[in-house]
Amino acid sequence: MLETLLPLAIFAFVSSITPGPNNIMLTSSGIMFGFNRTIPHILGVTFGFGLLLVLCAAGIGGLVLALPSIHVILKTLGSAYLLYLAWKLRNMSFKSEVGANHKPMTFLGAAAFQAANPKAWIMGITSASAFLPPLQPIWLSIAIYCMVFCIINLPCVGIWAGAGSVLRRYLAQPLWQRVFCTVMVVLTIYSAVSIWL
Repeated sequence: MLETLLPLAIFAFVSSITPGPNNIMLTSSGIMFGFNRTIPHILGVTFGFGLLLVLCAAGIGGLVLALPSIHVILKTLGSAYLLYLAWKLRNMSFKSEVGANHKPMTFLGAAAFQAANPKAWIMGITSASAFLPPLQPIWLSIAIYCMVFCIINLPCVGIWAGAGSVLRRYLAQPLWQRVFCTVMVVLTIYSAVSIWL
C-alpha cells in the first residue's frame, strides 16, 4: 500500500505546488483581497479538483481526451477565462477601498473552474492512470486516491494565496504595483497560451 501511496503523494505535491492557472489566480486573489477573503477560493479549488479526480478515476477523463471536440471546448473555456483574468489584472489595485468594491472568486466559481482547467485534467488523468491504489472494492481505491491528493493539494494552493497576501504588504509603491501587474499579466497570458502547446 505504501509503495503506491508514496509515489501518488509525491506526484500530488509536485503537480499542486508548481505554477498553473489555479496558483496564479490564487496569488492574485491573495494580493487583491488578502488571505482570509481568498479562503473560499482555496477550498473551491480543492473541492472542484477532488470531484474531477473522481471523474478521472472512473474513466471519464480518458473519454474527455479521446473526444477531440470536448477537449477543444475545455481548452477554449480555460484559455478564454485566463485571458479575461489577464485583462482584469492589468490595472490591479491594492488599495483596500478598491478591493472592497470587487469580490474574490467564490467557492462554487473556483470549483466550477476546475472543469475548464486543462492542467487539472492532465493532473487527474495522469494520476488516475498511474497511481490509483490496487484495492477492492474500487470505490475504496478511488476514495483513498482522492483523499491523499486533496490533503496534499489544499496546503499547496493555500501557499500561493498566502504568498500573495504577503506580497500585498510590499506593493504599496505604484512603481512596484505596475511591475508586479505586468509580471502577473505575462504569466497569465503564458498559461492561456500554454494550454494549446
